[in-house]
Amino acid sequence: MTAAQAQLAAAKHIVFMTGAGVSTPSGIPDYRSKNGLYTGHHNAEYYLSHAYLESDPEGFYHYLKENLYYPDAKPNVIHQKMAALTQQGRAGVITQNIDNLYQVANTKNLVEFHGNLYQIYCTNCGQSVPFQDYLKAPYHQADHGYLRPKVVLYDEGIDQNNVARSLALLRQADLVVICGTSFRVYPFAGLIDYRNSAAKVMAINEEPLQLPFAFEMVQTNAIDFFKGVTV
Repeated sequence: MTAAQAQLAAAKHIVFMTGAGVSTPSGIPDYRSKNGLYTGHHNAEYYLSHAYLESDPEGFYHYLKENLYYPDAKPNVIHQKMAALTQQGRAGVITQNIDNLYQVANTKNLVEFHGNLYQIYCTNCGQSVPFQDYLKAPYHQADHGYLRPKVVLYDEGIDQNNVARSLALLRQADLVVICGTSFRVYPFAGLIDYRNSAAKVMAINEEPLQLPFAFEMVQTNAIDFFKGVTV
């Protein structure tokens, strides 16, 4: 066990702050890397915006369905070890990911900061609808209302309940672990400013991060790191 893994094993109140790199080993592409979604589609941020949803709801639906949904993906060891720590009451997870894998791994104390692609609702009546129905058609069979996932699009605001829950977790933390993210997307990255002042910060990432505060950089493959974590 490395010193960083031992530090994780000893912590009592861990907060994991995670991004797309946690899910790439499960076969879900990230956004900004060489093979990422934003690299292959130059207008990707527009296609994932509320403005595009309003102007071309059919186009928005087809873009999401073809590029973001991976219903057969399974949680990997990173999700599983983090989930196990939350089940022990020793950790919480604040994630930018919208892919539902933390839910599948039965993660407790989970904040899906940008929402969840697999939580679908009717914009007309508000009723929740199984994602399987959404992948067949973007209209609610009951009232023909337009269906959409409960995710935060560009030019939409963050759910304030998610902000409050994130801040509550960070105020209790003795260790904050940043994993699988460039940590450049705001307001997510700004949450770290509200952590417990006594908390240590560790980043587990293949690419080194440049952060404006003291932290331990563990430059490694997160899969390898979490395989060695005892829970």
